[in-house]
Amino acid sequence: IFTILSVTAVQAGSGNNYGQYGQYGGGAPSYTISIDKTVATGGTTKGGVTTYVDNYSNSDPRFKPTQKVYFQVKVKNTSNATLTNVEVTDVMPSYVEAVEGPGTYDQNTKTISWKYDQLKAGEEKIEKLTAQIYTQNNLPADKGIMCLTNKATVKVGSAYDEDTAQFCVEKEVVGVKQVPTAGPELGL
Repeated sequence: IFTILSVTAVQAGSGNNYGQYGQYGGGAPSYTISIDKTVATGGTTKGGVTTYVDNYSNSDPRFKPTQKVYFQVKVKNTSNATLTNVEVTDVMPSYVEAVEGPGTYDQNTKTISWKYDQLKAGEEKIEKLTAQIYTQNNLPADKGIMCLTNKATVKVGSAYDEDTAQFCVEKEVVGVKQVPTAGPELGL
């Protein structure tokens, strides 16, 4: 019995079963995609191109209430096949509102959504998004500095990727009175 099974296995492997792409196809295509979410630094390169970073830290410059924050989303087809119906979402963090960008914006979920009908193998799309930080009165009273995370996702079939960009907001200090100086004008 062992010999018969062995011969059967050899025959099945050497038959005309070439798969989906024929004898010289090289296997099935891979379906992979990537997304890169970044936030603008406010600076530019020598050529005037806006610079973006993945994340701001506590020690980096901070955004102020009502200031606009600029984001960039890069979606790249990293597979060897054309992808169709590519779905992209970008979820705004607390304390900011989307102002401008592609697709549609759902205020209830704070989500921007858009689609690419097709991305060819190796093709990359870049989108710009703008958000505005809430006014001072609409920021938490118990926090002076808040680091917020913006999340973007991309999905096509079973391929999925996500990325985040962090930035920090510092509330304006209000209500601080100047401390009087002591000196001869105050008298003894």
